[in-house]
Amino acid sequence: MAALVCRNLYLSRSPVFSNGVRCVSSSSIQNANAQPATKSAKKQNVRNIVLVDGVRTPFLQSGTTYKNLMPHDLARTALQGLMKRTGLPKDAVEYVIYGTVIQEVKTSNVAREASLGAGISNRVPAHTVTQACISSNQAITTGIGLIASGQADSIIAGGVEFMSDVPIRHSRKMRKLMLSMNKAKTVPARLQLVSQMLSPSALVPELPAVAEFSTNESMGHSGDRLAAAFNVTRQEQDEFALRSHTLAHDASEKGLLTDRLVYKVPGVANPVEKDNGIRVSSMEAMGKLKPAFIKPHGTVTAANASFLTDGASACLIMSEEKALAMGYKPLAYLRDFIYVAQDPKDELLLGPAYATPRILDKAGLTLSDVSVFEYHEAFAGQILANMKALDSDWFGTNMMGRKGKAGAPPMDKLNLWGGSLSLGHPFGATGVRLVTTAANRLHNENGQFALVAACAAGGLGHAMIVERYPR
Repeated sequence: MAALVCRNLYLSRSPVFSNGVRCVSSSSIQNANAQPATKSAKKQNVRNIVLVDGVRTPFLQSGTTYKNLMPHDLARTALQGLMKRTGLPKDAVEYVIYGTVIQEVKTSNVAREASLGAGISNRVPAHTVTQACISSNQAITTGIGLIASGQADSIIAGGVEFMSDVPIRHSRKMRKLMLSMNKAKTVPARLQLVSQMLSPSALVPELPAVAEFSTNESMGHSGDRLAAAFNVTRQEQDEFALRSHTLAHDASEKGLLTDRLVYKVPGVANPVEKDNGIRVSSMEAMGKLKPAFIKPHGTVTAANASFLTDGASACLIMSEEKALAMGYKPLAYLRDFIYVAQDPKDELLLGPAYATPRILDKAGLTLSDVSVFEYHEAFAGQILANMKALDSDWFGTNMMGRKGKAGAPPMDKLNLWGGSLSLGHPFGATGVRLVTTAANRLHNENGQFALVAACAAGGLGHAMIVERYPR
């Protein structure tokens, strides 16, 4: 807590943070006009690993068109869409890895159920990973590890989240009573248990919550405190959210979101072709919304936070030699990655700030070498706080042990096709979207390197370097 107080005192006095988004952008503008990078991020004695392609279902707000499905339905559709797009033979898949966060108890290993449903051989292993909002990032990097170590050449990695039907448990008291019922041998014993089951304390269910187990604090509450700590104003947050929705709308209308599949949902007349959370509003309309978490003085609202989303994604990663032997033209090299962890109380959502300079150092790159930045947008306040942390000499010196600030990505290179605030954030699926979008943007913008970064519950973070594959 002392660290948070120190930062508050510093940030409130520093001119670096007085003009919000515009200040962060202008401090990094020298990087915006940098010449295309010519460096190599290839590591010696490490196999080249490539992203062949990636797809996703349209991301929909929970409780809408996907509401009658199950998670494995979405995951299966993403797998089938990927195999159809790439023409990958079903017997060419060597392993399937999926990320998810809130598991459906009937399909706890959703990777296996989706794989079988998609027609992949039952002899192909599959497993499910969970690492909060970076679960499909973990699926990708787990696949990278298998390929780099020579265990496989062709892996599908993906993720899925289905917030329309999350598990709601009986209370612990009720669960104990129900288990005891199996051991009750007499009618009076069973009736006594039934009478206890009818008590209010037993009947109240346990509802799921997006909250930290270690702190019992909701992520929105943490986002609000983080925005306050870094002096991110409500106006700045609304401006960034409006930017995200506007860029997503434009990218969608221009046909740039080529990873998005068309999904014919059973029982629904019209195919789902677009993400339904993109809404270009106005600063005036957004300004009328009340704080969602810290009332009445908080700054996080429904308009500047990501929404509960249903969706799935999948990508094909291979060793370069295998991809070329099969006639593929890959999208990108997956060059390097890193995971970080911070204090889950005061620094829950600062993963990108800590991971960005470390992955650049690890890959031997500088900020100006990167043409494309794809950062996860959990909350507008969260991503702007990360930008301000990266642009702060104090933070770089005192919190990261560097000689000064690491430098923030220029805004004219950041999330130019929208982000999680507008496209949606199915927890387990977002990582693949970020990596695929980064690769597609590199080709669209003729860049060489992309940097993907994301925060996650538990005070975790991830960053990855993606390099455009020459075509």
